[in-house]
Amino acid sequence: MELSVVYSRAAAGIEAPLVQVETHLGNGLPSFQIVGLPETAVRESRDRVRCALQQAHFQFPDRRITVNLAPADLPKEGGRFDLPIALGILAASGQLPHEALAQHEFIGELALSGDVRAVPGIIPAALACTAAGRALVTPAASATLAAAVPGSRIVAAEDLLTLCAHLNGRHPLAVQDHQPRPADPAQYPDLVDVAGQSLARRALEIAASGGHNLLLSGPPGTGKTLLASRLPGLLPEPDTHEALTCAALHSFHDSTGLQHLWRRPFRNPHHSASAAALIGGGAKPRPGEISLAHGGVLFLDELPEFSRQALEMLREPLEAGAITLSRAAHKFTYPARFQLVAAMNPCPCGFFGDTEHSCRCTSDQIQRYRQRLSGPLLDRIDLHVSMHRLKARLLLGTQAKGESSAQVRARVLAARQRQMDRQNCTNAILPESQLAKLWALQPEARQQLEEAADALQLSGRGLHRSLRVAQTLADMGGCTSIGVPQIAEALAFRENTHGP
Repeated sequence: MELSVVYSRAAAGIEAPLVQVETHLGNGLPSFQIVGLPETAVRESRDRVRCALQQAHFQFPDRRITVNLAPADLPKEGGRFDLPIALGILAASGQLPHEALAQHEFIGELALSGDVRAVPGIIPAALACTAAGRALVTPAASATLAAAVPGSRIVAAEDLLTLCAHLNGRHPLAVQDHQPRPADPAQYPDLVDVAGQSLARRALEIAASGGHNLLLSGPPGTGKTLLASRLPGLLPEPDTHEALTCAALHSFHDSTGLQHLWRRPFRNPHHSASAAALIGGGAKPRPGEISLAHGGVLFLDELPEFSRQALEMLREPLEAGAITLSRAAHKFTYPARFQLVAAMNPCPCGFFGDTEHSCRCTSDQIQRYRQRLSGPLLDRIDLHVSMHRLKARLLLGTQAKGESSAQVRARVLAARQRQMDRQNCTNAILPESQLAKLWALQPEARQQLEEAADALQLSGRGLHRSLRVAQTLADMGGCTSIGVPQIAEALAFRENTHGP
């Protein structure tokens, strides 16, 4: 038979649509043509495939070769189709049995020596292949990552020659079944390393319990970064869906690593990062920092130093939990459900309100510095905390040490479980239409909230976010309704917007 069909997967965001690699050998002058909307890297596979087949001592057909990547209207990119194209040529020329290809899907880039190299986006391909009921043949470097998908059957291919021996039934390769979650939990920095700062520690626990965003303001060296890095260790372990989604997003940048699996991400981009780096972008959009932080923490240190354009682009993802990147030829939606933790100084020099250092900034400089943050962005941050410098004797002593992450995490898990039992999501992302249905607000607390909202001129969003924080405080205390103490504490965190 001079026609063969090999199954593969394209990359379209975090989706992996099926691609049928159809290979036909015809009469006429020898040629090698690839059709089906291939990009440059795909067209260049002609030379890689030719050299790889010759190095593996296969006969390259001296025929008119036409490879069609169907569907024809789906853009194809990268070297992921090298392996299926090579196998399609071998099957069409009778050097490989067609039956061996029907129950497999193939992804991999070929080296000129015939080795199979890793490609990005292996997790989405493994998910889609498993749903289709076929085994996935991947580069050996990506096999362990692909095997993390439940129900998957993965064949690791080191090179083209050993894979063909497997497909011919001469030297079968082992099929890797699903790799279960490791028994040992992921390790994170411990909260016990943070000295003092009881108010900030309290805010961090509230943020972890309800999924709230947090802004830390204070002079340099007060522990803002130290505190922020401890938040992932307070969060529950990701479930399988969260872990695989996060791994799928990271697989666009790291095609072989497992370090992002079963671990809450902590992304800390530099303040010079562009809007495209934060949100995602490119000629064919790739996930940005907000998507790489999905299921975890996005920490923006020196918040006012980020460009205004980049910060304003955070507003919609903070509400929607996703980002849609549109270009002329592409439109992809990436998940971006992250917790924002931001840190800033109270003024350009950093010492406004500091009792030990005098501030060198003028009032105009301080005002311009703070105006770099828009009101709508600050309105989306639930907890605003001012931090102060600690005395040296407290930093060097042991009496200022607080609870460990394990102790705080136990309370966080209990509060989160109450939210899951009641509404199946955290308080921070509960739809506003369900606030009144699920939460009980005591009459005195309602009156206090109404009066405070008028006095503080809270927006509708600010009012609802204060109510969400109050419900989290009630969950942390095991209360069945929101009372005056919870409302008072929630409003105190809302008032502390810019520090001293």
